[in-house]
Amino acid sequence: MAGKKMTILDFQKYKDEGRKFSYVTGYDYTMASIINDSDVECILVGDSLGMIMLGYATTVPVTLDDVIHHAKAVVKGAPDKFIIGDMPFGSYEVSAEDAVRNAIRLVKETGVDCIKLEGGADRADTIRAIVKAGVNVMGHIGMTPQTATSFGGFKVQGGTPESARKLIEDAKILQDAGVFSIVVECVPSVVAKAMQQEVKVPILGIGAGPDVDCQVLVTQDLLGMYGDFKPKFVKQFAHIREEMIKGLNQFHAETISGEFPTPEFSFNKAVEIPSVYGPGKTE
Repeated sequence: MAGKKMTILDFQKYKDEGRKFSYVTGYDYTMASIINDSDVECILVGDSLGMIMLGYATTVPVTLDDVIHHAKAVVKGAPDKFIIGDMPFGSYEVSAEDAVRNAIRLVKETGVDCIKLEGGADRADTIRAIVKAGVNVMGHIGMTPQTATSFGGFKVQGGTPESARKLIEDAKILQDAGVFSIVVECVPSVVAKAMQQEVKVPILGIGAGPDVDCQVLVTQDLLGMYGDFKPKFVKQFAHIREEMIKGLNQFHAETISGEFPTPEFSFNKAVEIPSVYGPGKTE
């Protein structure tokens, strides 16, 4: 149900109190308005919109203009939710100055509550600059889709003692750089648990097991709407795609048979239509 909107301070408060929360994606006004009526606290306008909404094979082609376009609609549709705007590939890698400029633009033009960007220690200086400029930053480590090809595709990260320790150290560095929370994607549960215990800011897990502060999923995945593939970590809490296809097929069948529309779905006011041949004339 819609209620008091979560704030930046609530993220840390929830972690400190051991209170878990949830976080889903949204890319358009209608879906945002549905999420707004739910108990979910946060919406990410993610660069996953490239795959879910635009049909790209990866998130890489998504532009800042794409994210801004979708984020504007989501902010309108979900006034009671904390909304995160994703920084797409190419919008923050060139320089800290470029990243600050793009982060400010994303916030100013959409009204999102914060931005999210991918990367560990290598992004610390960029994050510091954005935070110094007055923009709230959410980190993202583990499996980072924008650079997935550099580690062999969409694979679990932190599977060795060395890589697990590096992930935890990256999280600590991001914390010191000023992020207020960190998304951790596709890591072993034991690694995410250790991170949650060692890092002060909230850890938001997607495919990171049960011992994190918040669970994250793509809305179209958890509702069974996206049909291209289903990640291992996704539980489908509904099967909306099947219901939508069923409804479309029923509409088609009733159109062909003439069953639709009935008088109930027609305008039935009696209207006298003048003859096309004029008064007193017949064919």
